Amino acid sequence: MGVAVVTGAGQGLGSAIARRLANDGHRVAVVDVDHVKAKAVAEAFGGDAYECDVTDRVGVRRLAEQVGPVEILVNNAGIWTYGPLIGAADADIDRVLAVNLIGTLNCCQAFVPGMIESGGGAIVNVSSAAAPLASTGVEAYPISKSAVETLTRQLALELGPSGIRVNNIGPGSTLTEGSAPAYEGELREQRAQMVPLRRIGTPSDIANAVAFLVSDQASYISGQIPYVDGGMTAARG
Repeated sequence: MGVAVVTGAGQGLGSAIARRLANDGHRVAVVDVDHVKAKAVAEAFGGDAYECDVTDRVGVRRLAEQVGPVEILVNNAGIWTYGPLIGAADADIDRVLAVNLIGTLNCCQAFVPGMIESGGGAIVNVSSAAAPLASTGVEAYPISKSAVETLTRQLALELGPSGIRVNNIGPGSTLTEGSAPAYEGELREQRAQMVPLRRIGTPSDIANAVAFLVSDQASYISGQIPYVDGGMTAARG
């Protein structure tokens, strides 16, 4: 097993993904803008913690040099803001696009050369069911995640000849530290009733899907965007 990099791994989905890949035998580089959180996650399974802001292109390149060649890259780092898109603060829009889209691209540009030199690898980008559903009330978040899905397809075409598979995971309603306020009290059951499978997703649901996509069992899968959402996006037009 080779080295796996997981961004935004200090909590939530990233932490669950990092733990699952470690359990599968990978050496995991836990990357987060919060070094304290990254270190706590890494220490739980003997991984390596790195502090990095994915919007800092120079910092991301330095990270790639420190980590060295990797077999797996999971671009999970992401943020969101609440409110209508029209009238959203400039700073909120800029930051969401910078972290979710440009941060993903920065990491790919930094780590892919090493993957190519090593003979290939697997990349999984994390978008959201909010992208195809064009969800309201979360400002530029759906836009940023739709762009990540286009980036996934483009990279799958460009990097396939180099033996690099690029896929995407689109989580649906999932309970994490960051999303917890949206599921407090009766809201959790109300939101669960909107999901065909009648439950809210867990970080493990997402981690299991990522683990499959980076495994040899998915060796002929690239450029795909499965939604791990309990069926929420099944009726999209």
